[in-house]
Amino acid sequence: MTGLRERWRLKAMRAIQERALDLFDEKGFGAVTIEEIAAAAEVSPSSVYRIFGTKEGIVVTDIEFDTMSPEALEGILDPDDPVGSLVRAVRAYESSPGAADGPQAGRGPWRRVRYFFAEPSVRMAVCAMLDRASRRVAPLVASAGRLSETQARVATNALTFGYFAALEQWYLDGGSRPIADYVEEGLRPLRGIWG
Repeated sequence: MTGLRERWRLKAMRAIQERALDLFDEKGFGAVTIEEIAAAAEVSPSSVYRIFGTKEGIVVTDIEFDTMSPEALEGILDPDDPVGSLVRAVRAYESSPGAADGPQAGRGPWRRVRYFFAEPSVRMAVCAMLDRASRRVAPLVASAGRLSETQARVATNALTFGYFAALEQWYLDGGSRPIADYVEEGLRPLRGIWG
């Protein structure tokens, strides 16, 4: 069970991210300040900086994944089938409330995605986030013993950045099919790495 401080932090993260996205949608990403975001979320600007660092950090942070414990990550990642694990996670995410809204509706769990591709500074932050995610996942993939640490790092980068490419294609296509279909199709060549 999470403590009171951690519950407050997660609640604040969600409020800040939602209010920031509201403001970005209304005024445009570049026109919004951290101070405006803090006021809308009813927190101090220093809290926004401490939690997210930057406006880009607000957009790219995946609250569920980024706050997931190593044990929880091990519970959802099958090191013998990381592609399947990712596809299952995306399907679960897509089945969450609001997910069917698609990229153009402006709500739901994919709401942040348009900023990944519309704002160059956000795209760069996404690349850094993907690298961090890959570094978290690579040791778990290597633990299966099929790949060396170097191979696991390279394969995991292909997995995470391949996911981003699939997400971008989904976005460019207007969200006409489930993102998991794009992920499954796009990452199919990587399945051979894991047998």
